[in-house]
Amino acid sequence: MSPEAVLDIGAQGLLIAAKLAAPMLVTALVVGFAISLLQSITQVQEVTLSFVPKFIAVGIALLIAGNWMIAEIIAFTNEMFDRIPMLLSGG
Repeated sequence: MSPEAVLDIGAQGLLIAAKLAAPMLVTALVVGFAISLLQSITQVQEVTLSFVPKFIAVGIALLIAGNWMIAEIIAFTNEMFDRIPMLLSGG
């Protein structure tokens, strides 16, 4: 297996990881920002006020994007399995 193939697989792995994490991370970011803004306006500093809405929103995002995420990881896995003969032959 050539170094270029290893780097290509690594880059594809990092890209798929970022794509799969993005819906949950963006949701947590938006909800966290909204809650922080609300807390700074009302001067209420309750820890659960920040955690519980983020937990619920990330769960909803996972329910909505879960099917797409599974399809993406299955496609990536199938692509990696399809590349095995090429990688073993040194091509």
